[in-house]
Amino acid sequence: MGLKTMSLLDNATSTATGGTALTFATNGVGIPSGTQLVATSDSDFQTQRILTAKVKTAVLDPRTGRYGKGKKSLSLSLPQVNEDGSVIFNVWRLEEDVHPSVTAAVRENMRQIISQLVTDTDMDAFWATGSVE
Repeated sequence: MGLKTMSLLDNATSTATGGTALTFATNGVGIPSGTQLVATSDSDFQTQRILTAKVKTAVLDPRTGRYGKGKKSLSLSLPQVNEDGSVIFNVWRLEEDVHPSVTAAVRENMRQIISQLVTDTDMDAFWATGSVE
């Protein structure tokens, strides 16, 4: 199946298996409303994987008396040194923009569905070639 005929699981659970643990630790870089972490196993500064996390809490609009959406975002930079010595920065971004009235169960289901958009085999052609079929 492809993107236009994909099937995702509702109310599922997703877990990663196999592989080895990739440990992250803070690197001391100040990030407003967030933090920056680096993969501790990366000894080459040029190719050190960096995760940046930011949170914007939902706030009450004094004019309307209603809360706006909160926002959470993650950005993972995966640098690579090319054969000519230049460094390119490959980046994956994840972002949540959800109203505070959404229940924890609904938010968890949303997160599980989003994880499938990255890992489900129905999405392979999209990620590999950009196919929207």
